[in-house]
Amino acid sequence: MFETLSARFEEVFSSLRSRGRLRPSDVDDAISAIRRALLEADVSLEVVSSFCERVRAASLGSELHKALNPAQQVLKIVHAELVRTLGGETASFAYAPRPPTVVLLVGLQGSGKTTAAAKLARWFRTQGRSPLLVGADLTRPAAVEQLRVLGAEVGAGVFSRSSSPVEAALAGLGEARRLGREVLICDSAGRQVVDEDLMDEIRGVSAALKPDYKYLVLDAMTGQEAAITGRTFHSTLGLDGVILTKLDGDARGGAALSVRGAVGVPVVFSSVGERPADLERFHPERMAGRILGMGDLLSLAERAEEVYETSKAEETAERMMKGRFTLEDFLDQLRQLRKMGGISAVLSHLPETRLPVASVADDRRIEAMICSMTPQERSQPEIIDSSRRRRIALGSGAAPAEVSALLKNFFQARQVMRRASAGSNQGRRRKAARKASRKVSGPPPAQADFARQLERLRNTKGSPLEWP
Repeated sequence: MFETLSARFEEVFSSLRSRGRLRPSDVDDAISAIRRALLEADVSLEVVSSFCERVRAASLGSELHKALNPAQQVLKIVHAELVRTLGGETASFAYAPRPPTVVLLVGLQGSGKTTAAAKLARWFRTQGRSPLLVGADLTRPAAVEQLRVLGAEVGAGVFSRSSSPVEAALAGLGEARRLGREVLICDSAGRQVVDEDLMDEIRGVSAALKPDYKYLVLDAMTGQEAAITGRTFHSTLGLDGVILTKLDGDARGGAALSVRGAVGVPVVFSSVGERPADLERFHPERMAGRILGMGDLLSLAERAEEVYETSKAEETAERMMKGRFTLEDFLDQLRQLRKMGGISAVLSHLPETRLPVASVADDRRIEAMICSMTPQERSQPEIIDSSRRRRIALGSGAAPAEVSALLKNFFQARQVMRRASAGSNQGRRRKAARKASRKVSGPPPAQADFARQLERLRNTKGSPLEWP
């Protein structure tokens, strides 16, 4: 989502790298470029104006670090102000002392409330909590049925009653208490636009449930319109936070930067994909780092820890170090990587990654080529000759040249692994040999001679080293 904005910021910092020091005219030029970049990203005007004024004041009104060049100075200031604009600190979440903890989701129709409810239920399950989904959206056709399907997918129970939204919510609360569920997530109705009927219905559901958290589900592709929607819901309900959806889309990112400054409540979660696992806690500092091309390795590590099978990863790593890595192992790693959102999603978390989507290898195409191979060819790719390449290409819908490129890259990667493994083993053998040599032969001659001389000095009467 933030590719265009990140590229604009990179242009600003690149123009400053050639400067010897930061002058007022340089600051003015940088602020003008930053203002244009934020407005192009559809950030609300009031947020842009406030942001640029703070960057200007920090750049000119205080003593700057002498060890940093102009680009680094402005980057440091912009990063700090982006973190502040996005909310400053990660929003906290505490469970109610008496279960269930009630979470009410509100928002416009099409913002992704029902999907967000299921994703949130899955997230609570990963935290060791038992959630119950309650369908209070009785206006949209098949909304409750969609919630049941999604609930079954994430392993969460679903309750609803076809009477009224308020009665369905109250009955769901009773059911959660009866079943001993720790969290209740209520999916409320939405409209195409904010109207009084919608506000009255949501006020009634909120008054009945008395939720611990009221979260507005916002489509990140709505741009600065998100600020207007957020203010309306906040003035009606008193929101506790925002869940941003569709952050993996091609929108310009204005909603993410506008909502905190305009509404005054933090972004708590962000949806970065269509799968149930694609829901993340929103960390302002990490998001600011991604916007500025500094990467988000912590979120990437958390996602990897969640999706990777530890035993399988250790077994594969051992095979890599022994130089026995096969195309079957590579296929397993590719599928594990897809659970993290694919290669593009991983690259978006890495520092200074500006690769367009078209330049990233299609992992499904690679999988098709490997799956078109026989088990023997996957374990012994050396036997693949020109006729086998043609057969593999025909079976996977690829060109023979693509199969050749895949094999070439695989052989090169395996060779690097073998060299690394050989160097590591040789280093360990040398270290063990040196350690064994010291045990057998004692200290080196120079050290032994020095020790004898020191002992003689200690035994000499009147010596400063004489034993007490």
